[in-house]
Amino acid sequence: MFVDSVKFTVSSGKGGQGCASFRREKFVVKGGPDGGDGGKGGDVYFQVDNNTDTLSWFKGKSILKADNGRPGEGRNRTGKSAEPMVLTVPPGTQVIDSNSGEVLLDMIEEGQKELFLEGGKGGLGNTHFKNSRNQRPTYFQPGLPGQTQEIKLELKLIADVGLVGYPNVGKSTLISTTSNASPEIANYEFTTITPKLGVVEVGEYNSFVMADIPGIIDGASVGKGLGLEFLRHIERTKTLLYMIDIANYRTTIDQYRVLKEEVKKFSEELSGRNFAIALTKVDAYYGEDLEADIKSFIKELDLETSSSNEYGFDKSLPYYVQDLTFNKFDENKPFFILPISSVTHLNTNSIKFALYDLIGQNR
Repeated sequence: MFVDSVKFTVSSGKGGQGCASFRREKFVVKGGPDGGDGGKGGDVYFQVDNNTDTLSWFKGKSILKADNGRPGEGRNRTGKSAEPMVLTVPPGTQVIDSNSGEVLLDMIEEGQKELFLEGGKGGLGNTHFKNSRNQRPTYFQPGLPGQTQEIKLELKLIADVGLVGYPNVGKSTLISTTSNASPEIANYEFTTITPKLGVVEVGEYNSFVMADIPGIIDGASVGKGLGLEFLRHIERTKTLLYMIDIANYRTTIDQYRVLKEEVKKFSEELSGRNFAIALTKVDAYYGEDLEADIKSFIKELDLETSSSNEYGFDKSLPYYVQDLTFNKFDENKPFFILPISSVTHLNTNSIKFALYDLIGQNR
């Protein structure tokens, strides 16, 4: 089960109480105090593990509490400190205060380990309170209480390229064709109901991570469809690939404008990321002139079709790509506009190299 958001209360352990004790040995008259200190309560840590990709372990748990420290004992024996409680989370998890909404921890790197709540300190035994005027103290300190926090964990996938598009535009098909992911693919909207990650190999030694999220519809940024719930999964992506269905009843320019607007309403920062555009399902096009429609879309964005490229784009259909030979990369324009077909594999190999170059523009 894919779980990307959970709420629960977490507490560190209470410190063990100190001990009030006196020496009791043969031939030792009026032995002094020898009560030991209490042990420290268990700390709470969060740790990132790449082998974990969901928050399902936390599902159904309302309270998680570290162990308490053990009380002190006679003969100045300190109580055992409790073992820390280490909560394992996948990379991309945010620990958020449930009440204020403040992000307390951002767990990103593999192996990252952060102390979240410190356990209570153990109380002092009566041996600490002996002095010249009170040589027989009978009191001790109780252990300090642990800390308690109501938190929410949210998982935001970390990927290099995030796929953005209407439902059933071919996002899952593309990620299955170009990467090692095997998402469910069907001919109906909202086939994808949980985000998917895939590793895309570029040559022998290079790769990047692509994220497929459920389709976005008009009004997704205000809660319609599944888009709002999962848009946060592309917040961490370095680049966006807008996927426009050229065989859809919606015009290509309308699809593009709605998607850009929904992403902008959700996050201004996200809408400013470097991006590219893929015109999908060219094999299913049923209009009158595919070439003219592609050129029209490129012209609508005040761009001109390109005549050459270094990625091996199929030249049977028009496309656009920024020429970086003598020009600097323009963040306000798409890096490329490319017609693709995951069914006939039109441009599905060359788009991997173009996307890898687009990711490199962030460095």
